[in-house]
Amino acid sequence: MSPLVTLGNEKIIDSKDVPQVDNSDRAENLFRVFRSKLEWDDGERRITTFKLVKALFLTVWRDILLSFLFAFVYTMSCYVAPYLMDSFVQYLNGERQYKYQGYVLVTIFFVAKLVECQTRRHWFFRGGKAGLGMKAVLVSMIYEKGLTLPCHSKQGQTSGEIINLMAVDADRLNAFTCLALWILYKSLGLGSVAAFPAFILVMLANYPFAKLEDKFQSNLMKSKDNRMKKTSEVLLNMRILKLQGWEMKFLSKILDLRHVEAGWLKKFVYNSAAMSSVLWTAPSFISATAFGACVLLKIPLESGKILAALATFRILQSPIYKLPETISMFVQVKVSLGRIASFLCLDDLEKDVVERLTSRSLALEVRNGYFSWDESSSIPTLRDVSFEVSQGMNVAVCGTVGSGKSSLLSSILGEVPKISGTVKVCGRKAYVAQSPWIQSGKVEDNILFGQPMEREWYERVLEACSLNKDLELLPFHDQTVIGERGINISGGQKQRIQIARALYQNADIYLFDDPFSAVDAHTGSHLFNEVILGILKDKTVIYVTHQVEFLPEADLILVMKDGKITQAGRYNEILDSGTDFMELVGAHTDALATLEKDSGKPRGGQLVQQEEREKGKVGFTVYKKYMALAYGGAVIPIILLRVYVDSSLCSMSFFDVTPMGRILNRASTDQSVVDLRLPGQFAYVAIAAINILGIMGVMIQVAWQVLIIFIPVVAASAWYRQYYISAARELARLAGISRSPLVHHFSETLSGVTTIRSFDQEPRFLGDIMKLSDCLSRLRFHSTGAMEWLCFRLELLSTIAFALSLVIVVSAPEGTVNPSFAGLAITYALNLNSLQSTLVWTLCDLENKMISVERMLQYIDIPSEPSLVIESTRPEKSWPSRGEITISNLQVRYGPHLPMVLHGLTCTFPGGLKTGIVGRTGCGKSTLIQTLFRIVEPTAGDIRIDGIDILTIGLHDLRSRLSIIPQDPTMFEGTVRSNLDPLEEYSDDQIWEALDKCQLGVEVRKKELKLDSPVSENGQNWSVGQRQLVCLGRVLLKRSKVLVLDEATASVDTATDNLIQETLRQHFADCTVITIAHRISSVIDSDMVLLLDQGLIKEHDSPARLLEDKSSSFSKLVAEYTTSSESKFSRSC
Repeated sequence: MSPLVTLGNEKIIDSKDVPQVDNSDRAENLFRVFRSKLEWDDGERRITTFKLVKALFLTVWRDILLSFLFAFVYTMSCYVAPYLMDSFVQYLNGERQYKYQGYVLVTIFFVAKLVECQTRRHWFFRGGKAGLGMKAVLVSMIYEKGLTLPCHSKQGQTSGEIINLMAVDADRLNAFTCLALWILYKSLGLGSVAAFPAFILVMLANYPFAKLEDKFQSNLMKSKDNRMKKTSEVLLNMRILKLQGWEMKFLSKILDLRHVEAGWLKKFVYNSAAMSSVLWTAPSFISATAFGACVLLKIPLESGKILAALATFRILQSPIYKLPETISMFVQVKVSLGRIASFLCLDDLEKDVVERLTSRSLALEVRNGYFSWDESSSIPTLRDVSFEVSQGMNVAVCGTVGSGKSSLLSSILGEVPKISGTVKVCGRKAYVAQSPWIQSGKVEDNILFGQPMEREWYERVLEACSLNKDLELLPFHDQTVIGERGINISGGQKQRIQIARALYQNADIYLFDDPFSAVDAHTGSHLFNEVILGILKDKTVIYVTHQVEFLPEADLILVMKDGKITQAGRYNEILDSGTDFMELVGAHTDALATLEKDSGKPRGGQLVQQEEREKGKVGFTVYKKYMALAYGGAVIPIILLRVYVDSSLCSMSFFDVTPMGRILNRASTDQSVVDLRLPGQFAYVAIAAINILGIMGVMIQVAWQVLIIFIPVVAASAWYRQYYISAARELARLAGISRSPLVHHFSETLSGVTTIRSFDQEPRFLGDIMKLSDCLSRLRFHSTGAMEWLCFRLELLSTIAFALSLVIVVSAPEGTVNPSFAGLAITYALNLNSLQSTLVWTLCDLENKMISVERMLQYIDIPSEPSLVIESTRPEKSWPSRGEITISNLQVRYGPHLPMVLHGLTCTFPGGLKTGIVGRTGCGKSTLIQTLFRIVEPTAGDIRIDGIDILTIGLHDLRSRLSIIPQDPTMFEGTVRSNLDPLEEYSDDQIWEALDKCQLGVEVRKKELKLDSPVSENGQNWSVGQRQLVCLGRVLLKRSKVLVLDEATASVDTATDNLIQETLRQHFADCTVITIAHRISSVIDSDMVLLLDQGLIKEHDSPARLLEDKSSSFSKLVAEYTTSSESKFSRSC
């Protein structure tokens, strides 16, 4: 450790400066051992807490046994001094057995303390090392389980941070007790027997507190889970909350959950205080009982025997003082291990759902399939599904919203629980989800997805997915780091990167879930021709689509309705054989008829920056703020409250550049330190300091010469602390930072687990989490090692000071030192080495723990959004009355280090008219809408609504008067009612009316609980199309004068799209409606069309005028769409 500590004094340590852990201590090797030792119940994947503990012990048994061995030797060496105390006092009284007896006793004392010092440090070090190993194993085990959980098991589980298990030191109470009672018996005779029932009484008095501790800790962890789950959901959907003006409502929900958590925390802390008060009076109670029994039994109490007993009591008091912390830690670990064992017992994804086909002619076969997401439901999700797909076939799946199209693909992947029937697949699968799942990282890494680089194939894939032009506009081409959830790229770009990832795998069967809805018509046609009909022409492709124009090319079309395949065959075969398919085609033909009747970025910096990290010592201002907030016990709720409020009010750009794991890390791990660890650390510092000052005072009273020893020892200790803290502080900060990627990777994996499983990438992702776990273990290991490095040196200094003090006492002329007083001083000085090292260790650990406060305070000081309400400029309640939007010289960029996205737009959206905004993917359409809602603040220019500059009014006043149906439909965990009316402003009748208008009334009435029907996390138990209709229901309830549709119909079929358009025409006839759409039919009946190209207005006029000018870009876009569709129809006829 010395080279690392020395380096910490020369420079600010970085992660690369810290050596790797030994190969045997790496997560991969420990996990392999753990899996081999873990015993599951016969025939079932069931595991008990005992079996989990047993497997953990067998994984790190060497470190645990060595820890026990060192603890035993340490215990033995602790009692050498009390055992010899009587002889030492007799020597000082003049009863000397041989010439150099005093120096021999001093030597024995010194050697015993040296052994005690060495074994104590090795004991703690080995225990800490075992704890790190167990934690690495548990993280890997929980992660692996997360990869095997089906969606229905995952519901109800938090996707926040993995439980941080702390290593527990070996219980030393029993060994201490046996030795202590033996020495007491030697010193006090029968009087010591009275100490034993007193000791038992103290233990029994703590039993009810220990039971309560268990209860309070369980409830505290449950309430923490609820808060973290809601926090995770809010952070994931912060953009939609800000767009709707709901952030304060959801913040109040989190603070309510925190209030419940704080209630359990208060009970837990009060109970711990009660336990401590009982145990801290125990040594005095036990010693008074023992000495009182001696007086009653008339046992003579000589000074030597009394001091030997006192020395024993003082050694015994240390483990008794630590008992509350030990019990608390034991309870926490017991609760955590019980929760982990329960999590590991959840049902895995059934592995035999999808069987392997041996036939070379068939790629897929489904026979009499019944599947259900909810196995308790009487109506399966998919019923009586039977079809065959030959090798190389092109299969399209179509149907209305909620008909079971996505569930059909999921059943082929083995994701939906199978009730009956068979699914057989031949070859490797690749899957493209409807909602794009993009990892944080480089574009190239997202496309390669663990495969080696083959440059020629890679370039061909980029070309097929039309990504070359997009990559040229990105600041670092394919080396650009994509932000969390692909925040710095458009929806269409995310979809095409996802398609490229699937293509690059060169699989046998490709499953596409509505891949063309997020891209414009031109790009959609290009993808269909170059991907489905081009690069995959010899592969088996099954694609869900709402774009009817792509159906004629399919070798087989499956039409779905209410979970059943109602029609199957080629386009011409099924067109006249049933009504379901005719309805879909008819809706598309009507849209085409409507058309005929109306007939790059410069280079900048990366978006996501390295996590912020303070340098040097923790500033006094951090302590000052903590103490100010802690006044009156307010620190428990207030710091977190400030973090939540300040982060909720900060601008959206903060969430764009800050991975969710960083915020969750502060709200969980750092908050736990502030809740439970810091108050105790302050108390331990005060106790150790008072004890040391008292001991020094007593020793100086005996022989003032010891000051000559103490002064340099104290100075050396202070120097060592200063020398150590530079490295330790940075190691603690690095460990705090390295936790964030671990948490982020875990939450990111859970959101994309279906994609990961479909590509059979579980082993690679498990390897990634193990590497991240090793990184954290490496920093924690060296942080622990540095602490032991310091403590060993401090204890050695104290031991030398103690031995020299004894030499001074022994060397003093006979009669100059009071033997009893000297014996008392030595009795207290026996604990000096451990007290001094405890004080300095606690001071250093306190500074390391204060880094958690420092990290939380970083999020208190982040720049906030403008005011939610500005009283002096509040608009009238009727505003906006006309809905006229005037944009003047609008310039927008996403950050100071990022390029301009909109370049001086000037235009007017007339009040009460419908304006369609079109353009290629990434041209700035969504950015314009975000600026209208002030999610992004303009760099220059202004936007006025009915003459009021939106920059002059409060954000809440602005956003609450506008309505939006966003590109990514969002639902929150709760009920149908809470999703439609989060602010609880409308009656049930109004909600039912809105549901009927958005075509969801029938679906909700089918459900047993109606409006109180549960919605799972992220609305996973609703289809994407249904989620979009819920968003429509929200705006129908709100009835704003300005309505924005951002790709609002991308995830619905053409028939449903037409119904939505009709609903909007009927209920928003006098409103200003701004529509961003890739379907030309969605904007063709607009009053005005705005065409954007690379952040500039290229055209702005009525559709009729633009269509008259055959050279206009809009006319060409419409021509591409109609020609593409009509040519496919004509080829099919």
